[in-house]
Amino acid sequence: MDFEKLGVFYLGRYYDQETRQQKPEPLLYDSRDLVTHAVCVGMTGSGKTGLCISLLEEAAIDGIPALVIDPKGDLSNLLLTFPELRAEDFAPWVNLDDAARKGIPAADFPKQQAEFWARGLAQWGQSGERIRMLRNSAEFALYTPGSNAGIPVCVLRSFDAPAGAAAEDRELYTERIQATATSLLGLLGIEADPIQSREHILLANILDASWRDGASLELGQLIQQVQSPPFERVGVMELETFYPAKDRMRLAMQLNNLLASPGFSQWMEGVPLDIGSLLYTPQGKPRVAILSIAHLSDAERMFVVSLVLNHTLAWMRQQAGTTSLRAILYMDEIFGYFPPVSNPPAKMPLLTLLKQARAFGLGVVLATQNPVDLDYKGLSNTGTWFIGRLQTERDKQRVLEGLEGASTAAGGRFDRSRMEQILAGLGSRVFLMNNVHDDGPVVFETRWAMSYLRGPLTRQQLKQLPRAGAPETDGPHTAAAETPSQAKAAPAVESGEKRVVGVASVRFDDTKSKVSETRTVAFSAAVSGNTNLPKWDEAEEANGNADGDAVPANLLTKWQREYVTWLANSQTLEIFRSARYKANSQPGESERDFRVHLQQLAREERDREVTRLRAKYAPKTGVLEDRIHRAGLAMQREQEQASQQKMSMGIDIAKGVLGVLFGGAKRSSLGGLGTAAKSYGRSRQQSGDVEMATENLDRLRQQLADLQAGMEAEVASVQAAYDGAVEDLETVVIRPKKTAIQVKSIVYPRE
Repeated sequence: MDFEKLGVFYLGRYYDQETRQQKPEPLLYDSRDLVTHAVCVGMTGSGKTGLCISLLEEAAIDGIPALVIDPKGDLSNLLLTFPELRAEDFAPWVNLDDAARKGIPAADFPKQQAEFWARGLAQWGQSGERIRMLRNSAEFALYTPGSNAGIPVCVLRSFDAPAGAAAEDRELYTERIQATATSLLGLLGIEADPIQSREHILLANILDASWRDGASLELGQLIQQVQSPPFERVGVMELETFYPAKDRMRLAMQLNNLLASPGFSQWMEGVPLDIGSLLYTPQGKPRVAILSIAHLSDAERMFVVSLVLNHTLAWMRQQAGTTSLRAILYMDEIFGYFPPVSNPPAKMPLLTLLKQARAFGLGVVLATQNPVDLDYKGLSNTGTWFIGRLQTERDKQRVLEGLEGASTAAGGRFDRSRMEQILAGLGSRVFLMNNVHDDGPVVFETRWAMSYLRGPLTRQQLKQLPRAGAPETDGPHTAAAETPSQAKAAPAVESGEKRVVGVASVRFDDTKSKVSETRTVAFSAAVSGNTNLPKWDEAEEANGNADGDAVPANLLTKWQREYVTWLANSQTLEIFRSARYKANSQPGESERDFRVHLQQLAREERDREVTRLRAKYAPKTGVLEDRIHRAGLAMQREQEQASQQKMSMGIDIAKGVLGVLFGGAKRSSLGGLGTAAKSYGRSRQQSGDVEMATENLDRLRQQLADLQAGMEAEVASVQAAYDGAVEDLETVVIRPKKTAIQVKSIVYPRE
């Protein structure tokens, strides 16, 4: 396929607005351009949802995971992919109301839809085989916070303390506190200003007091601390003056009523809200994680969206910088979440993502059918605009303002009158794409989506969707209990034996892997009654408490030496190494996380290789394109001259014939026929020149086609060469040297 290329998304075909016909050339969007984010605007019926689903499909084929926030319920259609295109595959999902409107018997509708989808795909060069490739490239999963219709998500068991970069970045830390407090109060129906609202200030201070100590808060603990806060002053004022206990009790009661409501248990169950785990499977396969929130109230939606965005920010800050696309954050309808004037809880994290996510390879894609409700200043960091048919003149003007701002921010020129003309001529599934990375705007018709666009699914249908991405058991999300292998019993002590505990610092160094890891270890062992030596070979892990009774000095030195020898032989650090990418995992990094890291390295190397290949072919391509341009002009000149010569020949022949008919046998009459004969000869010669010019142009075009085919063949070979998901890994075992082991203590533990 001419669109199945590396690192590009097949979104449709170029479209001629004058003839209202699609062109044969496919519109291929460079995945790296999405690092500078995108916005899609279009009224109902414009094809906006189909375009965005197609973009997500293309990203999945390219191994790009996506976190999809779905306020309307349309994006669950991404799970409706049927490689066999059989009627029975469509049957459970068809909308029988559509059948009734179209006058099609319900029993025949699944077959009609299957045939309709197969024809649509074929018209765009796609088939069931490409759907199968989509399904094999990524996992698709539907999550439903506050509901068990899909995979439930635990969002309210605890308000987790930020960690890593999210805790160290003061601005991000403050934004997260404010968004959490505002969202929680929103669930209670309290519109809280972070500066004026004492409810907001109280909750923010409680969260800050716990998070600064690295402690997470469960909702029950938060309610208790509202009654008895862990501080006595707020600012310079006494707590009782700022917020008396009787008033705090009313707030605590409201929170408690929320916790005690019958349906609230759904918010406490399911998989944890962990962005990394949502984006990749336990095996490291990319996932399209759809968070459907259509079933929630407006306040609940705002709460979930703000939490998800803040968790995404925290995850993003933990990633390494990159210029390649790492993941996509897509929100289907941002009406109310990104308004131009007010500041709902979701707006600040969205603004931060738009400003900073590009450095981490996270592409943000926002869509709406309400263009007047967008903060276009905030969208000035958006590099790509997809604009479909708009409903009102006001909508068009607001979009033009946004486009102009984005073009100015990117340092480009903006032709407002031309844009107005293009927007006025857009029809269904026809979009204007303004990409700051391209030479100018283009118009294209969107391709046929591989997913069956049935529209929002019923609750019962959601329950029937495959549960990929769910844990093995659905239940309250709790901390993992210690397994028997982790909670080892102390070694058995025979009669007359004592037991000792040794604590040591062990450093693992490996120059080749650039790994240096220090661990504190503690083991307990029985002391042999025969040798008066600890049985280190039978030692078991112990806690690191060094308190105990001292070992006699005459025994301590020997015991320490034996302990060091045993640790040097028994302790190991295992890491994974990739020879291809010359990379190794970090201590404690799982194979799954390392493979996710390798996939990003592979994508970066692939993009660099593709850029190198295109640069390699660019001079030759440029020369041929210039020759083709000049050959085209030459052919046009020859055609014009041939046309003029034919006209001149016609006139000369007419004169010659008339001279013979009316001039008799005069010499001038015979001369006219001679002139006509010469004109005929020149015309034939000119026709030959046109034919030669045409052949030359065709030959140059073929040379360019052959050159481009050669480049694409080299580019295609890169795909197999760079695939971090299936990379063979070497397990490297690092052992400590005796000199890298320091015994801190060996004591008799106290009973």
